[in-house]
Formats: sequence, structure tokens, C-alpha cells
Amino acid sequence: MSVRPAIFMDRDGTLSHEVGYVNHPSRFRLFPWSIDAVRLVNRSGWAAVVVTNQAGVARGYFPESVIHEVHRGMAEAMQKGGARLDGIFVCPHHPTLGEPPYRQDCDCRKPRPGLLRRAEKELGIDLRRSWVVGDRHGDLQLAWNVGARGALVKSGYGVGEWTYQAPAWSRPPDLVAEQLLEAVTRILAAKVAA
Repeated sequence: MSVRPAIFMDRDGTLSHEVGYVNHPSRFRLFPWSIDAVRLVNRSGWAAVVVTNQAGVARGYFPESVIHEVHRGMAEAMQKGGARLDGIFVCPHHPTLGEPPYRQDCDCRKPRPGLLRRAEKELGIDLRRSWVVGDRHGDLQLAWNVGARGALVKSGYGVGEWTYQAPAWSRPPDLVAEQLLEAVTRILAAKVAA
């Protein structure tokens, strides 16, 4: 398997509108630029991968089947737009809430590196040349925990995190963009992971 870099994308607030817990597929709405962003990643030869915490399962807000249904719809929308996700990695756990097996102190809950380590093995990803794009500081921490770079987007929670939280962060984002398409365009145009 060849080793290539990836752009790992958070789901809610980065690829799709932040609506709180997506407890029904009808609540999931991609941002209008998301398909273009993923198609751009596809054309670059990089992997386009979604990494998302979905603790609503552990909390009992919705069954795990809802996540699969949402992701089937997301993949279909991408395909219709000529884009393809190379992988979707989900953490349904919470360390203190819910019932086993969903209540667990796992290694896959962002910002812990488990989801990226799985993608590294399953998809042949070079994490050190990769980026994580998300709307929360935890997405940046996830990137840095595996030696990747982190981009903050101002969609979703991003604008609030950038405005009110960023001054206290020990490390600034490697890139700040208004939204996913801008982030992807700048990452790939600069070839900053080369």
C-alpha cells in the first residue's frame, strides 16, 4: 500500500452545519462548499478522511445506526458531486456517560490519536505530512498529537473559539481559514506538507 498524506476533516461544524447532536438524518446538512473541498482533495492525490466524535450514542440520544445512515447519505451526496471520501472514522464513546460498550475511556475520542492511527494503518496515511481541519481546538490537538498540522476553520464553533479561546492556547493553529474549501485550497496550493 502506498503511503500518502491526508486531509482529515471534522464533520459537524467543518463539513456540515453545527446543529448540536445530529439525532436524525434529516438534521444533517453539508455546507455548500464541502463537496468542492473534498473533490479538490481527491484531485490532489491526498486522502480525504472524516474523523468525528459522536458521543450522542453513548449518551443514549440516538442509536449507532443513525450515524451509519447519516454517513451513507453524506457519501451519496459526495458521489453525486463527483467527490469521494476515502474513509470515515467515528468515536461513539464517552468516558463517563452511558452503558458499555459505549461508556469507555477509549483512545479514539478526539483529541486522542486512535482514529488517526486507525486511518494510518487502514489507508496507508503518512500522518507527519497530513493535516487535520476542524472548528475546535481539540481538532488542532489531535493533529499535533500525531505530528500532523492543524487548521482551524471559522465555521461551526470556530469563530467563537478563535475569538475568545485562542489567546489562551499554548500553540496557535498552523492555519486559520474562514471555511473548509479555503483551508483545503491553501493547504494544497502551498504544498505545505511536502
